[in-house]
Amino acid sequence: MAASRSYGSREETFWRIVLIACCVAGFGFLIVPIFAVLPISFSSGSTLGYPLPGFSLRWYAEIFRPRPWGLTLANSLIVAGATTVLATVLGTLAAYWLTVSRFRYKKLLVAFLLAPMVVPLVIMALAFYFAFAQFGILGSYHALILAHTVLATPFVVVTVTATMSGFDTNLVRAGQSLGAAPLAVFRTITLPLIMPGVLAGAVFAFIISFDEVIVALFISSPGTKTLPIELFAQLREQLTPAI
Repeated sequence: MAASRSYGSREETFWRIVLIACCVAGFGFLIVPIFAVLPISFSSGSTLGYPLPGFSLRWYAEIFRPRPWGLTLANSLIVAGATTVLATVLGTLAAYWLTVSRFRYKKLLVAFLLAPMVVPLVIMALAFYFAFAQFGILGSYHALILAHTVLATPFVVVTVTATMSGFDTNLVRAGQSLGAAPLAVFRTITLPLIMPGVLAGAVFAFIISFDEVIVALFISSPGTKTLPIELFAQLREQLTPAI
């Protein structure tokens, strides 16, 4: 019995070491290229490459200029911030309603809400372009925020739904039995318990909006150009260490 327990312990330790090694290798694969590129940002030259001709902070001064980097960064933060708020609120309410309710076409509605995760972005961009052109808001902040909200909300729905899967609905019934209004029950009982999922969804929504480039290329204007669009243009036109 003792020998079997000892063998099991050694096997568990072995697989734990293998798991840690795989995680370290994965993180290294993702992070090492960043450290390889980082020194180029301190180059005094005008191209991306080694060896560095000299040390300079000129490219850091370049990205802090109001145009184009400052303007595009501000646009991205405005759009991503508004998108995060809208997507988090809508996604949380949708996930809560889908979890606690029972109706005939629930699966169809879930598929509809999650469709932006699987539909190609080019098709989504064309749809947004024609729709917003009809309403005359093409090239505005409103168009970008609405489009990014559609793209980001499904991720909030997924994360909050996963959190709600372990939620004890008896707590809601207990609050209601004590006379609390539905909104008060959600604010004081449900929301604090599902807050990790809500925060994770908000982070996903911000990242998706801040990093999105394909839809923004179709519906943005020179005044609402976002940072990913500027990066895309710089990569296409001139490769400088400012990138």
